[in-house]
Amino acid sequence: MIRITSKIISPSVRELLSYATSEAKIDQEYEQYAQASNRILYGFENAGTMVGCIGVEFLNASDCEIKHIAVSPTERGNGIGSKMVQFICEKHSLRNIFAETDKDAVDFYRKFRFKIISLGEKYPGVERFFCEYEIPNK
Repeated sequence: MIRITSKIISPSVRELLSYATSEAKIDQEYEQYAQASNRILYGFENAGTMVGCIGVEFLNASDCEIKHIAVSPTERGNGIGSKMVQFICEKHSLRNIFAETDKDAVDFYRKFRFKIISLGEKYPGVERFFCEYEIPNK
């Protein structure tokens, strides 16, 4: 895992973020990672190619929210998403990790043992879910 700090978004990171947010918001979201001191974007490389990314926002010293998580479609199902979440758990002294997601991604969080709460239809025809993971004591 590498911390992505470049002021200019690379094509591979742009593509990954397109899986996690709308095309119209990519530049705005990337700018927040570059500017905000409480946001960090990490990349996951495989054989020198960026195949995953995870962006988090620290809410305080012990809690963070996953703002974006994405894995290249050709690499999905290989445990990369889980490795990125595990990295966040190990790298930072966290107590809780939160995320909000849709029906397509909620099973990923369920498999990682996040508690899932339906938020209902936040947008017409789109059910959203609040996910919470309490990190076990070490």
